[in-house]
Amino acid sequence: MLDGPVRRVLEPPLGRLAAVIDRPWVTPDRITAAGLVLGLGSAGAAASQEWAAALVLWLLSRLADGLDGPLARRRQARTGAPDAGAGGFFDITADFTVYGTTVLGVAVGTAGVGDGPWWPFLLVLLAYYLNGAAFLAFSSIAERSGRRLDDGRSLSFLGGLAEGTETVVVHALWLLFPDLAWPIAAVWAMVVLLSAGQRMVAGYRSLR
Repeated sequence: MLDGPVRRVLEPPLGRLAAVIDRPWVTPDRITAAGLVLGLGSAGAAASQEWAAALVLWLLSRLADGLDGPLARRRQARTGAPDAGAGGFFDITADFTVYGTTVLGVAVGTAGVGDGPWWPFLLVLLAYYLNGAAFLAFSSIAERSGRRLDDGRSLSFLGGLAEGTETVVVHALWLLFPDLAWPIAAVWAMVVLLSAGQRMVAGYRSLR
């Protein structure tokens, strides 16, 4: 829901930062890989109840995720080479890996904090699975049928109640308030499930 306005606010500073780091040895794929490693580190730190470290690693991971696209577009504009799609594929698979493992890391870390239940985190993972299935299937079919939604990203993203911005905020809240992680997860799971239903309906109507 917030991705559009947040992207408009962050696009100029991220573009300037991409220009600063635009060096031959810094590639978009390497930034994506760094974000993946940082995200996995955040999950591991959360599982070990190192909440401050997990939060810092999570935010750095999401910063890297925000930088690989602007750098890739900058390089493409300079060289004129067509986008083969490999970077976009790597980016989305890295994102899914980070999202899933950080949920698991928080669930493990909070298991000994107030003996909270696991089911909210399992429900979040189910909701992520359904959302991923909806927008990835839509992107593939929309591309094939010539109905691609082009907002500058590699895939056709269907907007929804829960998007990347909300995900970054909620995952940060878990790490800031581990005692409240499971009720936050329960509410978040409901929001993401509603978003999955919204994407399924919107995608079906768009492709009819």
